[in-house]
Amino acid sequence: MKIYTKSGDQGETSLWGGGRVMKSHPRVNAYGTVDEANSMIGLAISFLPAKESLIQGRLIRIQNELFQVGSELATQNGASTSCPFVEESEIQKLEQEIDEMEALLQPLKNFILPNGGSAGSALHLARTIVRRSERECVDLGHNEPVRQELIRYLNRLSDYLFVMARHVNQVLGQVETKWVPPKKNA
Repeated sequence: MKIYTKSGDQGETSLWGGGRVMKSHPRVNAYGTVDEANSMIGLAISFLPAKESLIQGRLIRIQNELFQVGSELATQNGASTSCPFVEESEIQKLEQEIDEMEALLQPLKNFILPNGGSAGSALHLARTIVRRSERECVDLGHNEPVRQELIRYLNRLSDYLFVMARHVNQVLGQVETKWVPPKKNA
C-alpha cells in the first residue's frame, strides 16, 4: 500500500464512514491536534531512560488511548467504527494515577514554569497541546455531536500530563522553577 493517495490534493480528506470534509474542518483540526499531542508524548518517551519502564508503559498506554480519541473524531457522525471509544474507565485510571503521582510530590504552593529536563518539558508541551485539542473538541461540539466522555478524558489527560511532567522531573532529578511574579512599580 502506498502512503500517498493523491485524494487530498484539492484540500479535502476522508472521514471513516465515507464522508469527505475540507482539511480545515473543525473535526480535522481536533483530531490533528490529538495526533500532535500523541507525537509530543512519543518525544517525551524518547527522553526517558530505559529504567523508567513504568512511566514509559503508562505513556504508551495513553498514546494508544489517544489513537482511540483520534479515530472517534475522524469518524463521520452516524458511522460505525471497530475501534472502541474512551470511556469512564480510562478517565478513572487517569485520576488514580494522578493521585498516585501526587502522593510522591511536594504540594504546589506556587505556580511553576513549564520546564525541567527534556522529558518533563516535552510532557508540559504535550499538556498544552491536549488543552488545545480539548478546546477544539468543545468548539466542534457547538456544531456536531461530541461525546462528553471524550471532552472529560482530554480535560483529565491535561491534568495527568502536568502531574506526570512534575513526577518525571522529580524522578530524573530535574529542578522545578517557581514562577515569581514581578513586583509592581510603586
